[in-house]
Amino acid sequence: MNDDPEQSRPSDSSPEPALPVRVFILDDHEVVRRGVRDLLEADGGIEVVGEAGDAREALARVPATRPQVAVLDVRLGDGHGGDHAGIEVCRELRARMPELACLMLTSFDDDEALFDAIMAGAAGYVLKQINGAGLVSAVHTVASGTSMLDPRTTARVMARLRGTSQPPAAETEPSELDRLTPRERQILDLIGEGLTNREIATRLYLAEKTVKNRISAILAKLGVGRRIQAAMLAGRIRERGER
Repeated sequence: MNDDPEQSRPSDSSPEPALPVRVFILDDHEVVRRGVRDLLEADGGIEVVGEAGDAREALARVPATRPQVAVLDVRLGDGHGGDHAGIEVCRELRARMPELACLMLTSFDDDEALFDAIMAGAAGYVLKQINGAGLVSAVHTVASGTSMLDPRTTARVMARLRGTSQPPAAETEPSELDRLTPRERQILDLIGEGLTNREIATRLYLAEKTVKNRISAILAKLGVGRRIQAAMLAGRIRERGER
């Protein structure tokens, strides 16, 4: 029998439960908003901290509720921002709250909206036809800092970029790239090929955490917020070199 009171106490070393992901929802259809809210709140790891039915309300309420993820409808019926008003909300919110992950939700498979959403800093882009489990997974994915844009989506954006008239970049891009070390240039090239952090780590014989840290440094030096934007820059530079 152990009479030592210190040894008889229960252990306090159990890990703290993870806090739920805080989510804000913007959609101009009340039924859709309620459906998305019910789907997300059915997951114990998500807390919906607010919702809005138009762009102005979202821009007023999101900073006050401090969500980690904003689920934004691409098209809103309030006329604020045109057909892609939700993307303008994403752009504005990301300017105010760079740490916010915006997940765009749309009924239309629209390459132009996809391109605009990425350039606005969106972390993901999903169709409303997605099932409940897929939406929950998407929220957790972008909340963790991972992009919801796979290599196929990246390829579509690159194709859209190639078909867009770009202003002359020769004066700005070289100076931006001069800030990168040779290793960072290697990693940027592999990002442009659509490789994941793990694949880059394997290719360059680096630890995956090292690759993640290097990518953060690359994004900071290039002045972009998402790796997809860095990938497009890498692709544009590669294309110019091949001409």
